[in-house]
Amino acid sequence: MSVQEYLDKHLLSRKIEDAVNAAVRAKAPDPVLFISNHTRKAVRCVITKIKARQILDSRGVPTVEVDLYTNKGMFRAAAPSGTSSGMYEALELRDGDNGKYLGKGVSRAVKNINEKVSEALVGMDPTLQSQIDQAMIDLDKTENKGELGANAILAVSIAACKAGAAEKEVPLYKHIADLSGITSLVLPVPAFTVISGGKHAGNNLSIQEIMILPVGANSFEEAVQMGSETYHHLKAIIIEKYGRNGCNVGEDGGFAPNISSFTEGLDLVKQAIDRAGYSERIKIAMDVAATDFCIGTKYDLDYKSPNKSGQNFKTAEDMTELYTELCKVYPIVSIEDPFDKDDWEHTKLFTSLGICQVAGDDLLMSNPKRTEKAIDEFTCNALVLKVNQIGTVTEAIEAVKLAKDANWGVVTSHRCGETEDSFIADLAVGLSTGQIKAGAPSRGERLAKYNQLLRIEEELGDQAVYAGENWRVQ
Repeated sequence: MSVQEYLDKHLLSRKIEDAVNAAVRAKAPDPVLFISNHTRKAVRCVITKIKARQILDSRGVPTVEVDLYTNKGMFRAAAPSGTSSGMYEALELRDGDNGKYLGKGVSRAVKNINEKVSEALVGMDPTLQSQIDQAMIDLDKTENKGELGANAILAVSIAACKAGAAEKEVPLYKHIADLSGITSLVLPVPAFTVISGGKHAGNNLSIQEIMILPVGANSFEEAVQMGSETYHHLKAIIIEKYGRNGCNVGEDGGFAPNISSFTEGLDLVKQAIDRAGYSERIKIAMDVAATDFCIGTKYDLDYKSPNKSGQNFKTAEDMTELYTELCKVYPIVSIEDPFDKDDWEHTKLFTSLGICQVAGDDLLMSNPKRTEKAIDEFTCNALVLKVNQIGTVTEAIEAVKLAKDANWGVVTSHRCGETEDSFIADLAVGLSTGQIKAGAPSRGERLAKYNQLLRIEEELGDQAVYAGENWRVQ
């Protein structure tokens, strides 16, 4: 092929002439750079390659990471993972080979991306998020994403979302807002984990975590300051009472002193809030994760204690009374999973008391059908949004719309098995959820989310709005 034939085939002369004319019209100070950028924008953005690999999450357990390439660059995402998977959530695909990573490997999910998903998505426009996600759902063909693996599908979905934002030349949170039709962006109130228990820590505390919410802050930056100061005051208090061994931390970075009762933990947190000088500006939340210590129809609050003198069983009615009393004594504004995941009756009864926000995690599993049922039956009044329980960005957006239409609160949530991927920070702002829980104000994989929110607030400048006292319904 001659030079002229090559030029004619690709219409290069016309394209270069157009770029030069555009530079002249714009009076570009650097015409070469302008022409380069102008020409690049003229190229249709498509996915050119997808490469997946196995990496380790914050617990040292394998998870899926994806590099998605377009002709505009490479975009990376990783799937988080929880302590356990529920029967109502999308399936996390593991290898099951006990000879490698104790059966927790994800090489099958990686292979599915490299051999199946990549072939299906190459050539697609990354700005068309719903089409990309639907293509993967159609390729999987199962209701729980068990063929390809929700961990495989989610990592690709997030990477595509990042590529779509880059193609539109907008921040990731703005692209997510565009996808969801949200016009008013809000910085969420962070729910910092300060005390860890349950399956996330080695102490005798049955509930999973106690969190602090700086609802009285005037900005997200101030909220981080308040959270960090309270966290360090709590550390000092724990050292005073339990010694330095009491400052061991759980998987989310919360302190795990050897306490066993709700009130012990809440007293420590309240004292730290008071010592930090934020008694009127910081509220408390609890993630009970009651399913973990529900035996039949009763709850064993001593299930972790190695030397129990007798099992401390409570009925659902006892638990309701306990929560009611705790909310009177402590500034508790939110309780997550106060009862077993299938105890709709008592969750509904407790919600009807109107004492605090009642958030569904194990109860809902971010599952649209269970969420719709809970809305119809007034079972709880907040959704804990965990994207890996759903499997795609599009379905996460739909879940939030469902919750918001019901005037529910929405808590964008991390998992105990996290990576340095900060995607949920942009997701919380883009969907204006008003609440985010990403662990303690410590540990890199947790701070990746909070630090990204600091950057977003700085970028928004005068347009930045912190949820603050309006944290529950946006």
